[in-house]
Parts: sequence; structure tokens; C-alpha cells
Amino acid sequence: MTQIAQILGILLNVLWWIIIIQAVMSWLIAFNVVNMGSDLVRNVMYALDKMTEPVYRPIRRVMPDLGALDLSPMVVLLAIMIVREVFLRPYLY
Repeated sequence: MTQIAQILGILLNVLWWIIIIQAVMSWLIAFNVVNMGSDLVRNVMYALDKMTEPVYRPIRRVMPDLGALDLSPMVVLLAIMIVREVFLRPYLY
């Protein structure tokens, strides 16, 4: 069971960083620090969107529409923290 908990912990850690990187990239794009005209930036954002959309979709269905403010990444990060502390902590530490 410890190995499964370690693998799940690693996967949650990777998802955590993917969400953080996506949030920072979206802020950089929103404030015109990074240009979406660049093929590299466009491909990175496309890949990040494809990785996180299946995770965000159920949350976006439940949460109310707040216009341009998307709180689903914050909800997912909070859920990752809860899973780590409540379910994985007894097996990893």
C-alpha cells in the first residue's frame, strides 16, 4: 500500500505543478508579458489546457459562473492538499 501511496503522491505533485504553471502562464498572457502569437507559447498553453481540462470540467459544472474569474484551479489545488493530508499522510510519513 505504501508504494501505491507514493505513486499517487508523485502524480498529485505533478498535477499540482502543472496547475501552478498554467496559472502563471495565463497571468503572463493576460498582462501581455508573453505573446500568444508565439508558436511555443501557444503549444505550451494548449498542452496545459488539454492536461487540466478533464480535472476542471466536473468542478466547472458545479460552480456558479463568475464571468472571467475561474476558481476551479484553486478548488483542485485545495482538493489535492486535502487528499495528501487526509489520505496519503498515514502512508508516507
